[in-house]
Amino acid sequence: MSEKEFSWKENIWWVSWSILLILQIIAGFLLYNRKGLLVVAILGWIIMIVGFVIGGMGVSTLKKMGGVQKGKRSSRFGVGTTTIVTSGIYAIVRHPQYLCWLFFNAAVILVAQDWIVAIIGLASMLTIYMQARQDDQSLLDQFGDDYKRYMQRVPRMSNLLGIIRMLRRRKR
Repeated sequence: MSEKEFSWKENIWWVSWSILLILQIIAGFLLYNRKGLLVVAILGWIIMIVGFVIGGMGVSTLKKMGGVQKGKRSSRFGVGTTTIVTSGIYAIVRHPQYLCWLFFNAAVILVAQDWIVAIIGLASMLTIYMQARQDDQSLLDQFGDDYKRYMQRVPRMSNLLGIIRMLRRRKR
């Protein structure tokens, strides 16, 4: 993406998500713990931390195993991979960074405990899902049948399903 010109069509979900995320963070800050349910807020903070760990694992694994060329940046996460990464967190989910942001949206909803934050968060989650679908198509175009087989083995963002599938593969 760094070499290409910006395209609204290709980036509509990304731009929409960015705007919604900023709105959700502002609303979550202003409406923090609205219902006063401390246990729910603490659960939100735990989910947020878990999400950031998953996202960090994704970026780290891509940088380490993605065939990144020195000085090259081609993705939104600053990682220009030249190969499909199927190990580590990528054996469980295809898009751990997007899963990270789904967790973040859910966490802010739990922490804020307000319907406005929930609506913005759910809209943000939809845009993340749509972006992941679009990225799958781009990766299919780039890597062809290898990525198609990977898509059949590893779910897009369901870590529970991904763990179940990984355990089944290991049993074989």
